[in-house]
Amino acid sequence: MTQFGIDVSADDIIDTLGFFDSWEDRYKYIIDLGKELPPLAEEHRTEANLVRGCQSQVWLISEARDGRLFFSADSDAFIVKGLLGVVLAAYNGKTPADILAFDIEAYFAALNLLQHLSSTRGNGLRAMVKRIQDTAAAS
Repeated sequence: MTQFGIDVSADDIIDTLGFFDSWEDRYKYIIDLGKELPPLAEEHRTEANLVRGCQSQVWLISEARDGRLFFSADSDAFIVKGLLGVVLAAYNGKTPADILAFDIEAYFAALNLLQHLSSTRGNGLRAMVKRIQDTAAAS
């Protein structure tokens, strides 16, 4: 299984999305990213791990190892799983300081992503990012 942030970086996603001319092809790529996201074990699909503010159900867990944060996430919607892959590519396996310093708005702008999502999907994407940033800030 692909480890986002380790095998696939934010730059990889920016580069790959740049190859596609149409948003239909970009959506397909994002959905394909979601299919590479390892499923979250059933015991982690709890209320405490649910990300608030997402239209779909999204679960996110974190683990600190060697001064770095590693995230696992899952959703009940394919496009959201793909968006999780996009977010994890930016944050997974990074130090809390790197996570807090990463310019997520510039990343989303480079992907030209937010204007192609519904406002509820965009809000959900921001909720995922906030949960990761809050985890980093608390570490």
